[in-house]
Amino acid sequence: MRNIFAMSVASVYPHWLAKVERKGHTKAELDQVICWLTGYDAQGLATALDSEANFTEFFDQAPQINPNAHLIKGVICGIRVEDIEDPLMQKIRYLDKLIDEVAKGKKMSSILRTP
Repeated sequence: MRNIFAMSVASVYPHWLAKVERKGHTKAELDQVICWLTGYDAQGLATALDSEANFTEFFDQAPQINPNAHLIKGVICGIRVEDIEDPLMQKIRYLDKLIDEVAKGKKMSSILRTP
């Protein structure tokens, strides 16, 4: 199994997009939650995807992880995201959680957490 940290974000992005579109949501919504979490703007996200940045590079180069990211709670793959100790894995799982919430039709105002 390939280490997720070394996987390119661009290789996973089509799966995220298919997931949200299958549930009636849009690329714009997907990009919005990615940008909210990472601080990338649309151009920065496109550049990161085009460069085939892996997850380590993607998050290392992110302009700023949203200061409200710690408000993301819940379970992904049977693990509570708030209990993940590895900072990079936690950011990846935060992103998974946000994308799941988009796919489930949760209101964007709830997904983009405010304290």
